[in-house]
Amino acid sequence: MQKVREMKRDDWDAVAAIYRQGIAGSLATFETACPPYEKWDAAHLPFGRFVCENDGKITGWVALSPTSPRACFSGVAEVSIYIAEGAKRRGAGTLLLQKVIGASEQNGVWTLQSSIMRNNEPSLALHAKCGFRAIGYREKIARDGRGRWRDTVLMERRSPLPQYGGEYAVAMVGQTVGKPCPTP
Repeated sequence: MQKVREMKRDDWDAVAAIYRQGIAGSLATFETACPPYEKWDAAHLPFGRFVCENDGKITGWVALSPTSPRACFSGVAEVSIYIAEGAKRRGAGTLLLQKVIGASEQNGVWTLQSSIMRNNEPSLALHAKCGFRAIGYREKIARDGRGRWRDTVLMERRSPLPQYGGEYAVAMVGQTVGKPCPTP
């Protein structure tokens, strides 16, 4: 049975192994090497770090990072989500996004964004399923690990909560903003 829990320091080896799978696949990140934990830890927010376990084995993880050091953007965070090979399309991604959406709103984040390679259709579909919408794309923004130029789609989820201007956001862009993730 799958369950989501907070990521602990002791999870780093499993988290890094999944991250390295994403690097090797050249579909999830432009990075070419997994950083040491200390560098990864410093680049991510202290909340919104979760792992998904299935029968005690970590099968995926999600974490948030700030998009800007400016105080006016403190409520905007970027989502990183990785699912282990062999565990994809089994609900872990939905569970992890559900959890991080809740944690982000509890910690004052009103906008989540994710930059996804245009050809990463499973990730684009997962984010859309959980209320993210495509707001633009960046053409040939960087080269992947194999040296190929790649486009990214910028996806965003605006919190529908009133304290974050949710009524305004929903009225401006329609019913898809902030819709809850369906249960896997």
